[in-house]
Amino acid sequence: MKLENNRAGILKRMQSDYECFIPHNLKDLKINIEDDMNRLINRAYFLLGRLDGMAITLPDIDLFVSMYVQKEAVISSQIEGTQASLVDVLQKNRKNKKIKDTEEIANYIKATNFAFKRLNDLPLCMRLIKETHEVLLSNVRGEEKCWVNLENLKIG
Repeated sequence: MKLENNRAGILKRMQSDYECFIPHNLKDLKINIEDDMNRLINRAYFLLGRLDGMAITLPDIDLFVSMYVQKEAVISSQIEGTQASLVDVLQKNRKNKKIKDTEEIANYIKATNFAFKRLNDLPLCMRLIKETHEVLLSNVRGEEKCWVNLENLKIG
């Protein structure tokens, strides 16, 4: 791999004859923001301020956020071929043929909530990602692909 001019960092040849990417310090990086981009950034700050102002008026911000998490879980799961809707997920009585699909979506929601809570104790790290992945894949299609199951395989 050859980097000719990369402002993000450099490739350094190591003693074991492989190359690793060493990023430049971000605080030393000079970024030239054009006027159009600056207007978009300012607009984003403005809209975030409006959203923050609206959040103050909500009686239960966690309930508001959880509905968006559920909606995102359904949309993301549908991309992967899940055949369930938000209505299916919100139903308390899951005695229909879509039970496995709704479980996948429920796991997505559980995993998201789990990760938010674990961020109080852990930084964003591989441990957090692996624990969250385990919640996501517990008792659903693809469970055999969970990192826990893969690490426990005996090869040879």
